Amino acid sequence: MSTVTLAGALNAGLRRALADDDRVVVLGEDVGRLGGVFRVTDGLQRDFGADRVRDTPLAESGILGVAVGLAYRGYRPVVEIQFDGFMYPAFDQIVTQVARLHYRTGGAVRMPITVRIPYGGGIGAVEHHSESPEAYFAHTPGLRVVSPGGPQDAYAMVRQAIACDDPVVLLEPKRRYWVKGDVDESLDDALPLDRARVVLPGDVVTVAAYGPLVLTARDAALAARDEGVSVEVVDLRTLSPLDLETLEASVRRTRRLVVAHEAQRSGGLGAEIAASVTERCWDVLDAPVARVTGFDVPYPPAKVEEHFLPDLDRILDAVDRVLGRPHSLSGFTPTVHTTADPPGDAGGGDAEHARGAATVGSAS
Repeated sequence: MSTVTLAGALNAGLRRALADDDRVVVLGEDVGRLGGVFRVTDGLQRDFGADRVRDTPLAESGILGVAVGLAYRGYRPVVEIQFDGFMYPAFDQIVTQVARLHYRTGGAVRMPITVRIPYGGGIGAVEHHSESPEAYFAHTPGLRVVSPGGPQDAYAMVRQAIACDDPVVLLEPKRRYWVKGDVDESLDDALPLDRARVVLPGDVVTVAAYGPLVLTARDAALAARDEGVSVEVVDLRTLSPLDLETLEASVRRTRRLVVAHEAQRSGGLGAEIAASVTERCWDVLDAPVARVTGFDVPYPPAKVEEHFLPDLDRILDAVDRVLGRPHSLSGFTPTVHTTADPPGDAGGGDAEHARGAATVGSAS
């Protein structure tokens, strides 16, 4: 057990994978001599050589194309896209080749490629350096998409992704690179790559988050406890496939759900999660699922990014919303209908009809 940063945990995981398997190769812009912009690959070229930790030209489509060829030849490439906004030139290779080749060849060809992408905001960067593109990848059949919320998961996930025979998009929350935590390198207690985790138990509201917002959600839950509200936090970890079983089990205990992510609201993963949980848990939900997200605008300049990013206060406001307490969207507490209420427009006093009417009229 050692205490390292999230970036250090990724470095340790890559180092272990390179040491354990000669087929593992790392390639990307500045991953070798420089050790990566965020120093995630620091020292790897020195220890494993330039043939296995290779600096590439500034050409993301070419980097992924080379990775496809390497995978065909039996290697396990680990590709770094230097920043989230730089992944778009490689998007064609990822969605039309990497994600489809196993299916296209009837299972004859595997693509054990790990695509590492630092993503998200909060570091005061310029344009194209603070994107949240996870929905594009999660919508693509044939890809696994995962995002660690802390150092232990970062270490485990990069090793599991490299060992996986499927292509894995590993989204690394760049503003959490310097967060420290204990890391057990044995992987004896590591969750499978496709499982969510309850990081903080609670009783009355579930808050689901991933990547950079896991710590924010945890801080919000701890603040809510000071007000006597017991909030459960679920780190989704895997975005494709979603671990809906773990999330459903949590929501069936708490009867309420708030989903938080940095990406823009429309078409984001929060909408898919809200729809899926509503389908599975309609019989127990006491309130519509609430979403806390970025706004439907391009990522803003660094000076105002704090107004774009979901924070503790916005998550707590959504908790108030699903609890029927005064909140920023309404300013009033809605009436709670029961089967004893007299007939009315909501459906003749039926609690299920009343809940449905509230869903239609409420902002998500």
